[in-house]
Amino acid sequence: MSAKSLSAKSLSAKSLSAKSLPAKSTRAKNARTKTVRTKSQPTKTPAPRLQLPAEKDLSAKQRKILADIRQSRGKTTIGGPFSVFLQSPDYGDLAQKLGAFCRYNTVVPPHLSEFTILVLGRFWRSQYEFWIHAPIAEKAGVKAETINALRTGRAAKLTREQRAIHDFIAELHSTKRVSDKTYGKVHALFGDAGMVEFVGILGYYTLVAMTLNVFRVPLPDGEKLPFAEPKGRSKR
Repeated sequence: MSAKSLSAKSLSAKSLSAKSLPAKSTRAKNARTKTVRTKSQPTKTPAPRLQLPAEKDLSAKQRKILADIRQSRGKTTIGGPFSVFLQSPDYGDLAQKLGAFCRYNTVVPPHLSEFTILVLGRFWRSQYEFWIHAPIAEKAGVKAETINALRTGRAAKLTREQRAIHDFIAELHSTKRVSDKTYGKVHALFGDAGMVEFVGILGYYTLVAMTLNVFRVPLPDGEKLPFAEPKGRSKR
């Protein structure tokens, strides 16, 4: 990825630029939950680079990994990053175990963890990652309008905690570092151990986004892309 695409501007045209975000945000109590709808994009999904394995064709080691995935995440089909992880069982087993910890066992509460994942999904324009986590984030407490703003690149009203996380991610991707001020705002939320786990979430879901993008993991049939695919880049 070019330096230009890794700039803070690539987190979004407007809404993911720290300066473009509103100075304050309000949290409406007992607000009615709105359904997040993913609008259709006019571009076609590139063909996947790996063949999705059929469950009946899995090896014993692959079946064990799939069983572990289902034990930690519930009944699931072979899709998303797991369809890639299964291609290399030893690596995939370690990756999915890290993912289970990052998603379910850190001190970062679900509504902030899921918001973090969506910011990363927007940055990487990771279709599957954003598609699968948008309804999870809404269920965890992220407002539908915030999710849609992240998806479309419009300015979003963020809570204090969301703004701290957003600014941390934007600064880290822009400068490859974070200032004491930026670090301190997130540290105030999570503490020392929590910061280690928060950065772990960033790392794991960046791994997931890259995996999904590189191997062109498709959404299930009939589902609509959150983002337009970059024109012409898949053929270069």
